[in-house]
Amino acid sequence: MMGLKNKQMGLFISLTLFFASCQTIPLFEQTTIFPEHSWASTKANTYQFNITDTSALYKVYFVIRHHNAYHYKNIWLQLTIKSPKDTIATQHLNLNMADEAKGWLGTGMDDIFDQRIPISNAPMHFALGTTSFTLQHTMREDPLQNILSTGIRVEKLKP
Repeated sequence: MMGLKNKQMGLFISLTLFFASCQTIPLFEQTTIFPEHSWASTKANTYQFNITDTSALYKVYFVIRHHNAYHYKNIWLQLTIKSPKDTIATQHLNLNMADEAKGWLGTGMDDIFDQRIPISNAPMHFALGTTSFTLQHTMREDPLQNILSTGIRVEKLKP
């Protein structure tokens, strides 16, 4: 009887390790909470992380938590990336948050939805050192209502 339990436990551990090895490795996620549930366009949030593996590819996501009452199906952002060598790149992003048929694209509970939206389709390389991401919304509504938090997530992809 004891041998069967050991085999089951071994199988469980093996399956857990197998499925864990197929996932990306979370490297970094930081968010800013908006207690009043509104985000002013003048509020620029900066997130920093330290890259130690320059040979790896990374996937970058915009992270948002919002109420069901959010007025739009997208969000316009200005994203500024500052490399360790002080190279600055700014891009304007139009990120979809909803689908006409499915509704909100993230996961939800009651009237709150969480979304991780890829900033780019292609994985990125980063230089050694501290990289900074600065986010501002560029929506016409200001402050932007029904936003609980926003942030950046960077995942190191497995080779």
